[in-house]
Amino acid sequence: MTHSLLFRQTLSTHGLIAILRGVRPEEAATIGLALHAAGIRLIEVPLNSPDPLRSIRALRDALPEDTLVGAGTVLRPESCAEIADAGGQLVVMPHGDAAVIAAAKAIGLACAPGVATPTEAFAALAAGADVLKMFPAETLGPVGLKAWRAVLTPPVAIVPVGGITPDSLASYLAAGASGFGLGSALYRAGDRADEVSRRAAAFVLAWQAAHSAH
Repeated sequence: MTHSLLFRQTLSTHGLIAILRGVRPEEAATIGLALHAAGIRLIEVPLNSPDPLRSIRALRDALPEDTLVGAGTVLRPESCAEIADAGGQLVVMPHGDAAVIAAAKAIGLACAPGVATPTEAFAALAAGADVLKMFPAETLGPVGLKAWRAVLTPPVAIVPVGGITPDSLASYLAAGASGFGLGSALYRAGDRADEVSRRAAAFVLAWQAAHSAH
């Protein structure tokens, strides 16, 4: 199964992408295993974290194959090969640079570029995006997402990222969200694995409850 297909399938069933901004390589595996135990199957390490490629390798080596690991805050096309060499399967971007999308797809990585308007969304899809990262979600909200869904219909997957909490999942899902990227409400640099596990469990419960209702 390709990384792109696995990404879309995992997103449809589990729906939550853990963003480990600031994680260190020596703690990445422990945090990753705690997330896996709580039910999260998608993890990204932003490239502005300390030694992110080592953390991606540590996560990929420690976690079962049912979990996709990749990089976030990917800004340069040449980073894609480095991510793949580290065992990464997924490229997540804050923007919709077609050159980065093309570089990711050329080497078989799944790609989720960041978009903030329908114009950017359609351009990213034309460039080969697998999933659209709606960013920053807190400025667009469920109302904005519902408006997008009038033209960006399924099977196009839209993942709100930015300011997502367990309490906000249901309203975004009702508006058409396909999944969520979880940032500081799930993990902050220096958090212990037990803290992350507790927060992850709350997100997973909220996802399961809201997803079953839709």
